[in-house]
Amino acid sequence: MKRKELELKLSEVPPFSDPDPALEQYPTPASIAAEIVYDAYMAGDIGGMKVMDLGCGTGMFSVAAALMGASSVIGYDVSESALSLARRTAESMGLEIDFRLSDVSDVEEGADTVLMNPPFGSQNRHADRPFLEKAMESADVVYSIHMANSIDFVRKLAESRGKQVRRCKIYKYAIPHTFSFHRKEKQTVEIAAVVIS
Repeated sequence: MKRKELELKLSEVPPFSDPDPALEQYPTPASIAAEIVYDAYMAGDIGGMKVMDLGCGTGMFSVAAALMGASSVIGYDVSESALSLARRTAESMGLEIDFRLSDVSDVEEGADTVLMNPPFGSQNRHADRPFLEKAMESADVVYSIHMANSIDFVRKLAESRGKQVRRCKIYKYAIPHTFSFHRKEKQTVEIAAVVIS
């Protein structure tokens, strides 16, 4: 599957039906998810691999990994409503993905690769830390999205675990008006897609 085809399929993944600001439930744009997962596939980190999606939401990264030939995909999230949407999407696409209701700290199994778009920490400072720690504990390679201004924190945390940020790409992310505290129709922020191993 070419990257553009992957992006087209990912555009079918629904947004959150009733997003929770405390969980920072923002959709991962299909274009960004497609590029990250396609790059992971080209690096040999998806095809035939066991992939986990921590904080999977409605399933964007899980669906992408399954479409690109992962041998098994497990998506974890604390929101049953998000998981319900993810399950419906996977079923409609004929994909076998195991979606589980679980806090990230309770995940006990490992994988070859972790994909994730954790909370950025806008509502709760360093909300991405438990996700990063679990991801690095669980897999040899981690593909993750963070606020660009937190990249030094991500690098230091990776180094404290004997790992390194191998790649970092900055994207402009237009956050749609989602919650009552949003003042603008769209807020553009810089996010960093990192590869840790």
